[in-house]
Amino acid sequence: MTSRSATGGGSGGGRLLIRDLAQLVTPADGPAPLRGKALGKVELTDDAFLLCEGGVIVRSGRMRDLGPLSGDVVELDGRGLSAIPGLVDCHTHACFEGDRAEEFALRAAGASYEELQAAGGGILATVRATRAAGEEGLGAAVRLHREWMLRTGTTTFESKSGYGLDRETELASLRAIAEAGGIPTWLGAHAVPPEFDDGDSYLDFALAEVLPEAATLAEAADVFLERGAFDARQATRYLEACRGAGLALRLHGDQFTEQGAVPLAIRLGVRSVDHLEATGDDGVKALAASDVVGVLLPASALFLGRPMPPARQLVDSGAAVALATDFNPGSAFCESLPLVCSLACTQLRMSPEEALTACTVNAAHVLGRSGTVGRLAPGYRADVVLLETADWRHLAYHLGGDLVKAVLREGDVVRHR
Repeated sequence: MTSRSATGGGSGGGRLLIRDLAQLVTPADGPAPLRGKALGKVELTDDAFLLCEGGVIVRSGRMRDLGPLSGDVVELDGRGLSAIPGLVDCHTHACFEGDRAEEFALRAAGASYEELQAAGGGILATVRATRAAGEEGLGAAVRLHREWMLRTGTTTFESKSGYGLDRETELASLRAIAEAGGIPTWLGAHAVPPEFDDGDSYLDFALAEVLPEAATLAEAADVFLERGAFDARQATRYLEACRGAGLALRLHGDQFTEQGAVPLAIRLGVRSVDHLEATGDDGVKALAASDVVGVLLPASALFLGRPMPPARQLVDSGAAVALATDFNPGSAFCESLPLVCSLACTQLRMSPEEALTACTVNAAHVLGRSGTVGRLAPGYRADVVLLETADWRHLAYHLGGDLVKAVLREGDVVRHR
């Protein structure tokens, strides 16, 4: 056999053996999304191996059960390391240019998010910078942000448009996301751009002039249903038009106030309603009785000093939940799912097992990929994160720790140190 260390090499599409792992952990078997007690169950194997072929996992188990392998096999030494599935970030805004460091400083001095937006900051500040970047600049920005995410173990990411809010930049954003390997979502209804008087006139434009081509580039559509953005009537119009064009549906809701997002999400059968910081008891009960996934974004709540979403209540009631970063320049400048896992455990009262499942197979479900990514199991894509620890729970326990030793995507090492 050919042997290479865990800090380099890869299978090149052939056979790959990761051997002598201290631990291998994966969400428990069962249909996604996992809920309730199933959310907190993982399959853990000590002294483990993982065998991949052609970029797909074919076998895993204990080293004592491996047996001899014939033919050429690339080996990675996993001694002292633990393996988890490649992380799945199902909610990001990674296609943007510029930053909002000045806004961050003003907020630190006491300005509220709503006050900054009213003064010309917020989303529209990033819109100006993103429109000025051009398609080449947007492509470079998404590639840079993808590399940031890879460093922390994210092997599958979704990204929204929504910082162009004109035809040219929205379509360029969706192309840039796809070309960088991301899953594009058209957030055409993120905010009302300054050239339009109101949300209705902007939606007239977006649905007539942008949606037809956006539907050929994106997989899903999203809308920001919130005071100062779009109301429930406008969100309904937008989402129904997008569904008619063949897009899956997502919904930003209950970030600052309850504006009917949860009932609308359930009525339209959207894949997920994301944020939920302001969701009350009735919303929790409604989600628990539905197929809509609640995507929780604790980094955003922390960054803005907002209440955390009612994660424990959602999980205990049987609602389906996922975790994501909400990576964006204004309200969650954070690309790290390990940090989100730490926040889930310390602020949302989720267990490490629940957090791992929420940002792997459950997040993959939101993206329509729960049968191919998010688990270390036969038939799944060989997306693997090797952690520099013998106890995988350090993923969440080591707050902000740099524990990612190597990242493999489809059996090839794409990041290592």
